[in-house]
Amino acid sequence: MVSGISDAIYEAMITVANVPVHDKFQVFSRHAANEIIYPKEGYLGVSYTPEIVLIQVTWNAGRSIEVKKAFYLAVANGIHERTGLRKEDICINLVDVNREDWSYGNGEMHYAPK
Repeated sequence: MVSGISDAIYEAMITVANVPVHDKFQVFSRHAANEIIYPKEGYLGVSYTPEIVLIQVTWNAGRSIEVKKAFYLAVANGIHERTGLRKEDICINLVDVNREDWSYGNGEMHYAPK
């Protein structure tokens, strides 16, 4: 299941959001059922099951609303196709950061202004 989720997110990042190939840094955390709180009655017209998956993506700021919408859809469709999880159970949160907020190692600011 994890590899299907991982691959779907990575594919959408490359094909929809134009993230560079090999820019794949992901962390997966599993939690007991009593550690995941979600509205059992649903939210904004979406119903959830105990199979809910919460995804947070941190990426560079500046992508359009259209790109973000397409990304949400590509991730949900990709995860559903690979794992069978309901698209309703795939919640995604995007965190936009500045390019200078990244260090990929060696204590360097890899996207420093030139």
